[in-house]
Order: sequence, then structure tokens, then C-alpha cells
Amino acid sequence: MKHVIETDFPFEKIDPIAENESYRKEINRPIYHIHKWWAKRLGSVFRSIVSGALTEGEWVDFHARQKHSGKVVLDPFMGSGTTLGEAAKLGANVIGCDVNPVSTFMVSQALTRVDPLELENEFKLIERDIKKSILHYYTTTVPNSSKPTQALYYFWVKVVTTPSAEEIPLFSSYVFSKNAYPSKKPDSQIWCPSCESIFVEKYNSTEVECPCCSHEFNPQAGPARGAKVVDSEGNEYKIKDLIANSGKPPSHKLYAVMALDEAGNKVYIKPTEFDFNLLAEARDRLAELEGVLPLPTMMVRPGHNTDQARGYNYNSWRVFFNDRQLLCLGLLLERILKIESKVVRDHFVCLFSGTLEFNNLFCSFKGEGTGAVRHMFSNHILKPERTPLENSVWGTPKSSGTFSTLFKSRLIKAKTYLDKPFEISLNTRGSGRASEKVVCSDPIDVTVTSSWDEFCSARQGALVLNGDSSTLPIPDASVDAVVTDPPYFDFVHYSELSDFFYAWLTNALGGEYGYLNRVDSSHENEVQDKDCGSFTRKIRSIFQECNRVLKEDGLLCFSYHHSNIDGWMAIYNAVTGAGFDIVAAHPVKAEMSVASPKSAAKDPINIDAILVCKKEVEAPVIVEPKREIQRRFNDYTDRFDEVGRSLSSGDRFVIACSQAIVVASCSRLSSEMTVGLIEWAIAECASAKTTIQSTAMKIVKSLPALDI
Repeated sequence: MKHVIETDFPFEKIDPIAENESYRKEINRPIYHIHKWWAKRLGSVFRSIVSGALTEGEWVDFHARQKHSGKVVLDPFMGSGTTLGEAAKLGANVIGCDVNPVSTFMVSQALTRVDPLELENEFKLIERDIKKSILHYYTTTVPNSSKPTQALYYFWVKVVTTPSAEEIPLFSSYVFSKNAYPSKKPDSQIWCPSCESIFVEKYNSTEVECPCCSHEFNPQAGPARGAKVVDSEGNEYKIKDLIANSGKPPSHKLYAVMALDEAGNKVYIKPTEFDFNLLAEARDRLAELEGVLPLPTMMVRPGHNTDQARGYNYNSWRVFFNDRQLLCLGLLLERILKIESKVVRDHFVCLFSGTLEFNNLFCSFKGEGTGAVRHMFSNHILKPERTPLENSVWGTPKSSGTFSTLFKSRLIKAKTYLDKPFEISLNTRGSGRASEKVVCSDPIDVTVTSSWDEFCSARQGALVLNGDSSTLPIPDASVDAVVTDPPYFDFVHYSELSDFFYAWLTNALGGEYGYLNRVDSSHENEVQDKDCGSFTRKIRSIFQECNRVLKEDGLLCFSYHHSNIDGWMAIYNAVTGAGFDIVAAHPVKAEMSVASPKSAAKDPINIDAILVCKKEVEAPVIVEPKREIQRRFNDYTDRFDEVGRSLSSGDRFVIACSQAIVVASCSRLSSEMTVGLIEWAIAECASAKTTIQSTAMKIVKSLPALDI
């Protein structure tokens, strides 16, 4: 009997749940968000994939409590651990492997059970020992206040120096703070380039007069204009040239502070001597503790995702932080490493590492009415921020992205989720759609191990490995299903970015964990290649290993999309070269359609194809491959139409390409013939909506037969 995912995938029911999850993934799936990882897939989608890969007969309702005891699910590209968590909720034993050490560390913490009360008690001890020392450096003086109060955020701007020694702040606009919905709340904060005071005006004002010095200027026009900067004489310079010639990272100017007044209200103030003295104090204290605090010493490797930062002379991970950040982060990590319980300590190290994402010189201000801090990886590259935002490392109840707030919003919620792993349930009420959280799984109570023997002896095991997934330390035919989300060739090189965290983790725990005791987080066999041939070869070797460990009737299922034919051919050649047939491809919700990379795209791809693969079996007879692709394509697009889901041309491209490689695989086509079939599918299917009943079928019939 076939597994249900071989013949269908009920995306009409899953997509709305996935869409709801995508808007607040860290709340709806906190287990995968205790630490930064890239391209996290939606838990509700992977719950469905795992269920479909293990279930025979008919699809089980999404919210049904399932118990696949004794089944083993493998993810060879573990990432944030989504497959492992979802399979564990369904009662399966899980195996995850990733070549990246940061992934291995974070997934180990995510799946390890620890009493939230024990974490709360340890947090109070850390708070007792270090909070006051850290918050001392994040105080300021607010006008009309009788004593210093807490600073929430510090606003900095990069400064370049021209050949004539003029120092120019890299403002593209002097409007530095506005509401996320400015049309509703138009008041904004403006910095005066003459007297450096701060005042309130409309966010879109083009002519203002500073109330302090009467200087008249256009707040929309700063000296930084694209890649160039203009000096006071009107001379233009390339910003990157000025920085490169200096031989060091650009300097920064503190120009504003957001603080709490004595009544607890947020206020914007101009920095005073008090603020600059605190910075000097932090610098001096850091110098005293040089060599004592566990600070990063790694250099930044050249690479696609790091070269932009290196072009600004950010050549070591240490210079991604200012002196105050280094001091306070170092003091905090030093205290965490003194925790006696190894399990508790590692959870707090993981929390600390996650805090780094929101506390560095590559962060920026999102605006009022939001989470305030835009983390450093919002662009998926290390893009130097011209107007960085400095957060408060410890934070206040009104902060975001700080150690204290992330403890409650990320770590505690993740541990609570293990006890009550909920799903989203949608209920249509009137014209809207309400959601609620429903617990429909047993608690996630797995034994996290690092060896096959320990895994086999556990009641429900989670084997979490670090290393090359093309050589897994597990026996032949020991896995019931492989469910994964492989990297896409020529996209994000994770290790180049994860080095940011690894630079701290290796100093903290490298002596205990071999995978954290390497030169950096890269690996010679990591699957991140711009070269199509190299990518295909590496991913094929991993799929070949999946073939070895997979039972004869087991499935390899993975999500995939790509925007060009080379990407589809790379995965086609990898799968078929590893001894698998691609037997089905189902479209499904990928991630939030308004995510940063998507919102910037002209024609974003909002769906993935779930590729379902089996060990090579007798090939089905497909007499007319083109007609079969057209039929499958129309079936899926019609189903999307029926639920009112509009598809971009990028989405249609994914459906067409995925159906083409299924038909090509079942027909045992060569690479050359598969390219031709994909090109035909793109031209005839993805370009315009057709249905089987339309005149398009006449066109298909008139096309020359494909020579198979």
C-alpha cells in the first residue's frame, strides 16, 4: 500500500494554517526559535509531510493525535530542527545531522528537556549577580528628571573623513525615527545637522526650521546619497573608497538616545556629557579586562555573504560590536559559564548566543509601533548599517531583543512548548477567520543522544549529529522516512553567517564539544556552491546515503523551489543519480509572503514543491509526457483557484518545473531531454493559466511528440 503523500497533499487545508503560523513563527513554533537560523520552514507544513510519509491508506486529519511509535525519521540537513520536532510530536524516533556546529548546538538545546522553574531560578541568580553591573552602562539623564534613568536604545551614525579632513555623518535622511504606520501617526523625530538637537515634525516634511537654532533644511536630504557622500562644498566621494582608504572600520557618532523618564514614558533626547563619560568608562573597563573576558578572536572569512562587511574593514568578529557591547556581553557570558548544571548552562549559552543577533553594530531601528530592533540578518548578508541602533544588553520590560526579554519570550516559551506542543486551529466566524491553539500531540519527551547505541536504547530517541551527512553512523535500512529541506545552490552560505555566533560559542564551549572546537563553522563538504556541478555532486552523495539507510518502502520527501532551470536540473540529477525516482511533487505554502527577501522581489515565490521520492521502482508508462505535465499543472492551479489563492508567475514556474521533473524521472529521461521538457513546461504552462477544457489542450495535441 502506498503512503498517502505519494498520491496527494491536502494543501488547501494546510496552507491557511501555515499562513497563520508564518506571521508569528517565533510564537507559534517557539521550539525552533530559541536561536537564529536561516530559511526556517513552517512547522505545520512539515508536520503534514511527516504524517503523509508515515501514513498508509488515507490522510489523517491535521489535528488528530498520531502515534507513529517505533518509526524512525531522518533529516540530513537538520538546520533549526523543524523535521525533528514535528516527527517527535507524532511519536517517531528522530535523527538529525547538520554539517554546521551552530545548528547542532541549538537543536540539542531545543529538544533537551529542562524544568522551566530551574531556568527561572538560575535566571534570578544571574540577575542578582550581573544585572546591576550591566544596566549601569545603559543609563542616561533625561531633562527634568531628578536622577539617571534607563536608556532603551542609542542611535549612532557612521562617519567618514574626506581627503580635506571633513568628517561627514552618513545620514541619507535626518528623519531617524517614525512610526511603522506614518500615515496614521505622522509625527517623527528629526536631527538637526546644525546644532544637533532633536525635535518633532511630520515624517514627510521637506522644509523645517530647527526650534533650537532656527536652521532651515530639508530633513529628507542627508549627505549620503546612494553609494556616494557629498561634503559641505558639494564634492562627491564614493563612501566605500573613503572607508577602504582608512584601513579600519568607520567610526561612529552617537546622536540620539531613547530613554525612559521617571514616569516610565519613552522620550528621545540629545546625548550629554553623562552619556559620553559612560562610554569612556566602558572603554576603560574593557581594557582592564582584556584577556579575561571570553570575547571573540576569530577573523571574518572572505565570502559571498561577508565581502560587503569586509569591504568596510570589518575583518574580525570583534569589531562588529562597540566597546560597551563587548564589555557587557563579555561580563554576561563570563557569569553564564559559571553555572554548575551543564544542561542549564548550555541553555543559557544558547540564549546568550541568540541575544547577539540584536546587540551589535549591524542592527538598525525598525520604528515606533514595532519590535524596534531590526536584527543584523534581515538582509541575509552582512550589510554594514550606516545608522546602527545600539540595544541595551540586559534590557527593560519595554525593550526588545535583549537578554532578559528573550529569556521570557524565546527560551521559556520553547521549554513550555515541549510540555504542551500546540497546533493552530482556524475557525471561520462571520467574515473573518479566528485562530486558537490546540494541543493534539503528546509532550515532546525525547532522549537526546549522540550515538546510535544510546539512540536505540531510548524509549523515544533523538540522535543529534554534527558532520557530513554523506557518511552517517547508522546501519543500512534503519530509517522509515527521510524528510528534509536541503539548501539551494548559489543561495545563502550559512557558515559564513553562522561564524558570527560561532566566534563566541567556540570560546565558551569549544573545550567540551569537539564540533565547537574548529577553526570556524565551515566544512569542506557543506552543500553551498555557486557551481551547479559541485552542488549536484555533494547533494547527490547525501541522497545516496539516504538511499542506503532508508528501508525499501521508505520515502525521501523534501521541500524545494528555485527560480531558474539550473536549480531544478541540479536537484533532478542529484535525486536520480542517487537511485531515487521522483514520484510526486505537491505545491505548498513556503514562508510568510511579506518576509524581507520576498517583499523586495519583483515576482516572489511563495510556494515550495514537496518532492516525493522512492527507491527506483518499475517506471510507469507515460505515453504523452507533455499532456501529463499539462494535466498535473492544471489540476494544481485549478485547486488553488477553488480556494481563492492567487499565484504569482514565480509560483506557476515552480509548479511547472516540479511537475516536469516528476514526469521526466518516471520516464527515465536523460538530463538533456529533461531540460527540454522543463523549458516546454515553463513556456506552455507557467506563462498563462490554462485548464484541461480550454483550447490549450488543442495546443498540446499539436505539439511534436517527445522522443523518449
